[in-house]
Parts: sequence; C-alpha cells; structure tokens
Amino acid sequence: MGMDKTIERKKGIRLKHVIWGLGILLILFLMFKLIKSGQVSVFRAEADKLTISTVEENVFNDYITVNGQVEPISTIYLDAAEGGRVEERLIEEGAMVQKGDVILRLENRQLYQTILDSEAALAEKENYLRSTRINFETELIESRRSILDSQYKLTRKKRTFEQYQTLFDQGLISKEEYLQSKEDYEYEVNLLKINKIKSANDSLLRVTSMITLDSDLKKMRQMLQLVHERLDNLNVKAPVDGQLGMLDAEIGQSIGSGQRIGQINVLTSFKINAQIDEHYIDRVQRSLPASFDRNGTEIGLTVKKVYPEVREGQFKIDMVFNGASPENLRTGQTYNIKLELGASEKAIMIPRGGFFQSTGGQWIFVLNEAGTEAVKRQIRIGKQNPQYYEVLEGLQAGEKVITSGYELFGDNDKIILK
Repeated sequence: MGMDKTIERKKGIRLKHVIWGLGILLILFLMFKLIKSGQVSVFRAEADKLTISTVEENVFNDYITVNGQVEPISTIYLDAAEGGRVEERLIEEGAMVQKGDVILRLENRQLYQTILDSEAALAEKENYLRSTRINFETELIESRRSILDSQYKLTRKKRTFEQYQTLFDQGLISKEEYLQSKEDYEYEVNLLKINKIKSANDSLLRVTSMITLDSDLKKMRQMLQLVHERLDNLNVKAPVDGQLGMLDAEIGQSIGSGQRIGQINVLTSFKINAQIDEHYIDRVQRSLPASFDRNGTEIGLTVKKVYPEVREGQFKIDMVFNGASPENLRTGQTYNIKLELGASEKAIMIPRGGFFQSTGGQWIFVLNEAGTEAVKRQIRIGKQNPQYYEVLEGLQAGEKVITSGYELFGDNDKIILK
C-alpha cells in the first residue's frame, strides 16, 4: 500500500497575479483621469488691463470699409499701328488732347521704299494695260479689215460663179472652168465664216483680258492706298478727347508695330477702384450701394463691375457715382469707402477685438454676474463689419465678455479677475 504524496504550493508570480495587477493599474488610471477632468486650469489677470465688452442686441449694419482710388471712367491705350523710329514728340504727359491730335511722329525708311516700289509697280501695270488696249484696238481693226476683204472677195467669186453657171448651162465653157468658179466661191464662203468666228473669239478674249487687267490695276491702286495709310500711321494720333496719362517713347527710340506706347484717360467722368479681401468674394456683386465722406458730404456710389480674378488674396471692383462726379476730383486720390453687403437687421452682436485671432470666433470668455471671473463658452459668429461681430449662438444681450487678445491666457479654461 503506497503512501499519499504531498503536493507543494508553487511559489512566484502567476498569471492571475498579472491580471489583478493590470486591473488595479487601470482603475488607478481611470481615477486619476476623473480627478484631473474635474480640475479647471485657472489664469489670474488684472481686469483693468483687459477689454471687457457688453453683448448688445441692436441693428447690425452689414457693411465693410475699403480703400478706393479715383480712376478715369475709361482708359484708351495707344499702340503703334506701324513701327518706326521716334522722330518727333509733340505732346507731353499730362496734357489735354483732342481726337486726331498728333502725339508722335515716327520714321520708317523701309516703309518709304515699299511705297516707291508699289508706285513703280502700279505705273508699270498702267503702261502694260495701255499697250494692251492699243494692241487690242489694232487687232480689232485688222479683224474687221479681214472680214471686209473676205466679203469683197466673196461677192466677186459669187458673181463669177453665177456667170460661169449660165455659160456652162449654154455649153459655152468647159466643165472644168465651171467647177473652178464654184470651188472658188465655196472657199470664200467658208473663209468668211472662219474670219467671223475668229473675230468673235478675239473680241471675247479682248473683253476678258481687259476685265482681268482692270481688276488687277484696281487691286494695285487699293494696295497703294493701304500703303499710304500705313504712312499716315507713322503719325500716332489721339483716338479720343482726354488727358495723355502716360507716354513711353523718347526721341530716337525704335518702336515696334503693335507696341504699347501710352494711354489716354477719358475725363468725362470718374470711377473708384477698390481691392477687397477674397473672404467677401461670394457676397460682393454688381449694383451694391456704397458711399464715402468728402468734405462733410456723403457721396453715393454703385458697384459697376466685379473682377473675377483673385490675386494675392484680393479681388478688384469698380464703383461709379450715382450722379455727376464731384468737382475737383483727381486721378489717384484715395477715399475710405463704406460698401454695404446687405440690409440692416436686428441681431445679437459684440464689438470687434483681438480675441478673434486666437479663437477664430468659435469661443469666448464670458464673465459671471459679479465680474470676478470668466469662463470659456462656445459661440458661433456670423457676419461682421468694421465695428461688430454678429453672434448667431452662445451669447445673450447684457452678458459681458473679454474681447481683447487671448495670447497670455494659454490653454486655461477660467480667468480670475483681480
């Protein structure tokens, strides 16, 4: 009979110990996070160094202010229709010009040579046409003379044939003589027909050739006229009445055909050009009202054109005056323009401030009733103008908020005011 064997308990760390340890660590971590989340980070600040604003419920004016620059109502560019060397500069920049005034005179010796060649070719063509007409007249006379000669010979041959036919019928001449007279007569008949056909063909050829020559001569005269017009283009003239705003051409300078050399500002009226931040590109459109103050008088404007291109974060608009342009306006003057983007309406709003740069308008510090502390609150900003933000959610009229910059606050959730 065997004896019972005693089983010794294993010593050391076993799997259940590891599981219990991990569970305890997890519980401790969760407790730490719970305690941590219950704590609020606090920043202490002096109230007199902050900008504290009151939330208002008032009429929100939907507008922006932009810098506008006075420009002529239109600008006409001067491009050289013909290239050449600047020989004379008759009008200087800033001078008033009238339509047709010569601003520059250019010189183009190659064009002069082209004109001489065209005139020589035209003279040669005219001489050729003159000689051709003389030849045609000579040929016409010769053709008529040939027909007249054939008719004369035919008359004589016909008379001879008729006489020989009578004599042959009476037996007074031989048959050979009769046949010769008959053949001579028939030959002259056919020859007259041929001469008439030749005359008709020659006449048709003469008419066709003359029409072609006249057409060629007319084209050459037109070409010469165009070349003379090119010569007139060497005088750069003002296309409209206005002010010569810029002239990029000096004596002796070579100007290429089509090169831009200046511009004329039409001063019958003015417009105002402004650059606007691309943030507003979907809201700015034609016919929006605008205004600016000039010597205590409000001047009304209307958006005339919105340019689609965005460059360096801005796009351009043109505004025209609602009436006659004010007196003594000068190109290049700048004004602070108030551009209305929509109708005014009642809204909750707060003054603009540096807080927006830190929060993007997503949250703000709101003070308690005692004004001793401020805590974060989520908000939603709508429209904005140079003075106020429209608040769509998160604030009520009468509450106080910190609108100055939040750079010193860090990630703190509460501000204690001293």
